[in-house]
Amino acid sequence: MNPAQRNRTAALLKASGFEDGPALTVQSTDGEIPHGRELSFAWLTGTVMTGLTSVLLMGAALYVSFEGQDTFSTAYEALQLITKPAETAIDSQVKGDRVRPVARTRSELEIVEASIRENVDGRALIRKQPFVRVRATLATAATALSNDIPDYDPVAMIDASQPVVADGDDVANPDIYGAEVEGEVQIKTAALPASFVPAPAISDKSASDFVRSTVENLFAEGGGEGEVALAYAQPDTGLRDLGVVTDGGLSGIAENVSILPKTKLAEDAGLGRSERVVTVRESGSLKEPLLKNGFDTQTYDMVSATLKNVLSSANVPGGARLRILMGPARNSQTLIPHRLSIYFPDPATGEIKHAATAALTDRGSYVLGLEPPKIEFPEEDTEEINVNNLPSVYRSIWETARKHDIDDAITSRIVAMFAYDIDLTKRISAGDSIEILETEKDATGHQDLLYVALKLGTTTRELFRFRTDDGTVDFYDPDGETGKRFLTRRPLQGGGRLASRFGNRVHPIFKSRRMHTGVDLASKTGTPIYASGDGVIEKAQWVSGYGKYVEIKHVNGFETGYGHQSRIADGIKPGVRVRQGQIIGYVGSTGNSTGPHLHFEIKVNGRFVDPLSVKLPRDKSLSAQYEGNFEQTIAQIRDLMNRDAAPMTVAALN
Repeated sequence: MNPAQRNRTAALLKASGFEDGPALTVQSTDGEIPHGRELSFAWLTGTVMTGLTSVLLMGAALYVSFEGQDTFSTAYEALQLITKPAETAIDSQVKGDRVRPVARTRSELEIVEASIRENVDGRALIRKQPFVRVRATLATAATALSNDIPDYDPVAMIDASQPVVADGDDVANPDIYGAEVEGEVQIKTAALPASFVPAPAISDKSASDFVRSTVENLFAEGGGEGEVALAYAQPDTGLRDLGVVTDGGLSGIAENVSILPKTKLAEDAGLGRSERVVTVRESGSLKEPLLKNGFDTQTYDMVSATLKNVLSSANVPGGARLRILMGPARNSQTLIPHRLSIYFPDPATGEIKHAATAALTDRGSYVLGLEPPKIEFPEEDTEEINVNNLPSVYRSIWETARKHDIDDAITSRIVAMFAYDIDLTKRISAGDSIEILETEKDATGHQDLLYVALKLGTTTRELFRFRTDDGTVDFYDPDGETGKRFLTRRPLQGGGRLASRFGNRVHPIFKSRRMHTGVDLASKTGTPIYASGDGVIEKAQWVSGYGKYVEIKHVNGFETGYGHQSRIADGIKPGVRVRQGQIIGYVGSTGNSTGPHLHFEIKVNGRFVDPLSVKLPRDKSLSAQYEGNFEQTIAQIRDLMNRDAAPMTVAALN
């Protein structure tokens, strides 16, 4: 730039208001009048803090608005204090809320009776035997009812699913008859005396006359089509064995159930609110239905103390309705009751009228509230389906079992028997159901499980109790195979969290698409790893990429591998035989790994397969000699599942 151009540029800048002044400084100004060239650290700090505070406040406001409103304070529609005038109440329907599907829940606990034959002190008796039948949709939310259930542990499930040796009083394979008896009927067999000849029901002459007249009428001239009846008798009115049937299935189909497909985003979302409507079938205490629907003893006591001023009694009449709004707790992954509304039927008109409402405040106490927006009460119990609240299969089975007073030992066996076929850590779908058949409690309160059917999606799995001649009792599917597999699919304590599936993926370290030959089950460093099945150790060493690695060879061409271990268990070396459930190492992050997890893989005849979906051989099958007896047992149990409930039916659970 020449001097003329430089002067012209300077003149333009000066004309536009720019001037050549001293640089900015943090030093104090010369003289008493500031020249506007110094920096103020106090002003700069205040500006930055104001900006950060604004960002935090706006972020918190957005978080509360979209997904966290119940965490910070009780939603207004749940808590409408009764101290407010009724005309100022605001409609609880929040604009923009997505309409949740409502499913009709099935919850039946019934007594069915059948005549069975048993030997008592050497005598053959026929008597009525009551059985307990449960038909229910799986719980769609986890509540305080299942807070203290055992942690998911594959080894504990292996132990719980082992066959047992029955004693002489075991009722497995009961001889069930179609006819009904009153009281007890003793059966006594004795040889007929040689002189006894039973009188014929039809004489020879009458029989021959009947045959001759039938044949003559059939072939007479002008006769039409006819039937030849060679003999006839009165229908059998005595006791009869139930016939073996070839068809059948899970009895009782859950109808009118809205199914909401689960999305991948829903798996990561937090818990949300949902409302259930429960009918009190028989007059009685309010406590029992509340304890089976999300309340624990502490919350019931709080609600009872709140309602005692407006309800004359702690008992509720038959036909009363309960509306329970469930919401997330602040410190746990469990839904708690945010609001309880009680409705009584009018004795004169039968109309359902609001009696009282208790709502949870953000301080954790219950206060009286206004009646929530009116709804049309359906005949069946209903529950809103919120996909964020759907529990795992494991917890849902426990929640449902406890709601129906099923013994914890029986529930442990049920989840253990299905653990080999089903990923119990996956969420259920709305409409999944379970059916259970048990014996009635004996004098000590003991019950035996006879049958269980689990319906997940469109697949139903059934297991029938059967006792072999050596007294061993186990559960078999309709094909005579046990529910147990010879390999477990999640061989570490707690089952781990599925971090990466089998198949092609972008490698988290090398950032290239590669085949993932197993599944990654994330867990804490040091978590015990178990042998997936009985076998012989092939490798127990460092393997490039896998880190500390153990490989086990099983029968029939199956091999399993366990990578990235922090430590291989003592005594685990090539040639050592291990049993299913034995500790072989501990979770770590050795080799090419981004965090502590177990890389578990299965090979069949040298080829990698998906550990979570590959069809695994059964552990045990019934021998052919029991085929007829087992088919008879299946037919009899199906008959019990299809029978009408006895007059002493226990009302549908609340």
